[in-house]
Amino acid sequence: MLPFKYNVIFLSLAGAGGENGAQSSEHMVAIFIAEILLMLLVGRLLGELMQRIGQPAVMGQLIGGILIGPSVLGTLWPSAHHLIFPDNAPGQKMMVDAISNLGILMLLLLTGMETDLALVRRMRRTAFFSSFSGVVFPFACGFILGEYLPDWMLPKEGARLVTALFIATALSISSVKIVAMVIMEVDFMRRNIGQIILASAILDDTLGWIIIAIIGGIASRGTINVAGLSFIVGGTILFLLLSFTYGRRLVAHIIRWTNDNLSIEMPVITAILILMCLMALLTNYIGVHTALGAFVIGILIGQSPILTKHIEEQLRGLIIALFAPVFFAVAGLSVDLTILKNIFLIKLALGFIAIASFGKLAGCYVGGLLGRLSSREATALAIGMNARGSTEVIVATIGLTMGVLSRELFTLIVFMAVVTTMVTPPLLRWALTRIPPTGEEKERLAREAAEAKDFVPKIERILITVDGSPDGDLASVLAGLFAGTRQIMTTVLDVSQRERLHPSVTRERSEDIVKTSARFAVRSSQSGKDDIHTSVMPAVLPNRLSAEEISAAILHEAKKGYDMLFLGVEHALVGRAGRPADFNLSVEKVVRSFRGAIAIVVAKGNHQAELLTRSMNILIPTTGTDYSRRAAEIAISIAKACHASVTALHVSPPPTETELLRWPRETINMGRALVKDIQALGHREGVYIRPLVKVRRAPEAAILRQIERGRHNLVVLGAKVRPGEKLFFGHRMAVLLERTPCSLIVVNS
Repeated sequence: MLPFKYNVIFLSLAGAGGENGAQSSEHMVAIFIAEILLMLLVGRLLGELMQRIGQPAVMGQLIGGILIGPSVLGTLWPSAHHLIFPDNAPGQKMMVDAISNLGILMLLLLTGMETDLALVRRMRRTAFFSSFSGVVFPFACGFILGEYLPDWMLPKEGARLVTALFIATALSISSVKIVAMVIMEVDFMRRNIGQIILASAILDDTLGWIIIAIIGGIASRGTINVAGLSFIVGGTILFLLLSFTYGRRLVAHIIRWTNDNLSIEMPVITAILILMCLMALLTNYIGVHTALGAFVIGILIGQSPILTKHIEEQLRGLIIALFAPVFFAVAGLSVDLTILKNIFLIKLALGFIAIASFGKLAGCYVGGLLGRLSSREATALAIGMNARGSTEVIVATIGLTMGVLSRELFTLIVFMAVVTTMVTPPLLRWALTRIPPTGEEKERLAREAAEAKDFVPKIERILITVDGSPDGDLASVLAGLFAGTRQIMTTVLDVSQRERLHPSVTRERSEDIVKTSARFAVRSSQSGKDDIHTSVMPAVLPNRLSAEEISAAILHEAKKGYDMLFLGVEHALVGRAGRPADFNLSVEKVVRSFRGAIAIVVAKGNHQAELLTRSMNILIPTTGTDYSRRAAEIAISIAKACHASVTALHVSPPPTETELLRWPRETINMGRALVKDIQALGHREGVYIRPLVKVRRAPEAAILRQIERGRHNLVVLGAKVRPGEKLFFGHRMAVLLERTPCSLIVVNS
């Protein structure tokens, strides 16, 4: 098992008595700080240097540990090395080891968060064959090598089987981070071969950690006990099944609850670290290595729909800036290159490199061919999977800690990891540049490049704020359709105006609103599963809410991190005699304060909201502005969910006298180009868009006539707030809001 040694710090401090004890404790703390300072400084500087020459930064941190360790500093300046890293102070070493051991868990947590299971599922056939062959071949080679090692290289007598199994696993594992770094650098992340290599590395990594965990359980018992091994294997399988079924939802719920209900600074980071420790303790109880628990919880956290990039970057910053340099420096300190004075160990080091490379290259090449890759693609796959990098160092460190690797074997494995990692980037760049994209791949890349500019794919969480009015009913339905087709995490907030209602009745009405949104979300979901998270927020009061209380409740909930707000409340538009309709005070305050996109739903006509979805006929008036295009994206997503008819209309006013040279061809061509862009949006989503381009002196009147002629029952408009004391979207929007006979969605972004 991976020992947790934090108690050593307190035992060391408690064991010192009186004034001498206090001075000793202060001295230990000072040395500890000096060690961390040296590791961070040397590791980060060498990491920067390695990154500038096209190598992974972790290799610089590892080499930095070797330089300040016994191999270099200990040989060239022994007194300085002994001063900073005293040999006669085991408690001092345990303090640093505690940080390093925690660093292992943190690094595996981050690795799991970066694991894309959807990518593995898409490339499952090729990833399976390449990973299986890429593990079996080097595993067999490594096991044979371990069986023929001389007895004096074993960590202890009778440990040959466990040591051989561990060496076999160490030689068969790959580094996802190194592979991903090179693929991103050469811009192959979205290419087919790039995704196949990454998916294979992810699967390879996952299998490797499961094997490591099981071997760790065997090593902790000293012998292979059939009953004990059955418990370990059975417990591991049960742990994985529960984690990837019920655990996924539970983790998402915990992160969401923490984010929405705790006001302390960075609560989600704390929740993630607590989950990591709990899962590590659980796997420790099962009898496998704590690393598996950290890796699995990382995968589950990475799949959580509320894990924003901001939260992930905060956690990554802590790991990359502190734990990674310290861990790799400690690993480098454990490397003793002076053993290479022995000619036999030099030959063995070269043998490690040759056997590991041959097993991985041959296995992955054969697996790639079995997975129906071409020879060039299989070659690139094999080269990419040969990188060990940080993963190999973590594995070797775990083996050294568990006592299944001797210091000599640890040094040889780390040396092999450094060499294979350093040669992989240039070879992989060469192999990837020899693979041109196919016709189908060209089309997909062009489509993804176009989608990268879209607004809707970037929405991760929406808030539906509604009441019991027709506007609220329609907003519930439309927002549910939108959330379902895009698979977006959704919360429903009920702000109904009620007087003297019993709290149970209030709750029941709120749940009805939630069920409406959830039903349409699940119905429009492509997966057909209830992947949409809905809940009744406790913002409803049993008495009548004022406009200020409604806006305050909405904005309070919105602070929890939403990208978009669907708003459907009664009397959102307030008409005045002789003047265009205005938005009420609560809507105005929300629009001015909420920083994300807002879709304001205004229900008109006598039809019911649910009946509208059966014969929805959407009109998208487009002006060529960015907010008009975003409104079109939302309309297309809703249309996709209920198979609605969609018409894109562009109305241009005729040119002025100074623009007569442009009339009529340029005006028409510009309008056609704008509508064609909307058609391209619809084509990518499988929605047909009927194009209409007109030149009229009164665009508002032309839009109103088209609504009548085309029998449209929903108009989706893009809007932008204009400067002024009142909430004003412009003259055209004011006219359409007042005179449009059908329902509208006003999208302010």
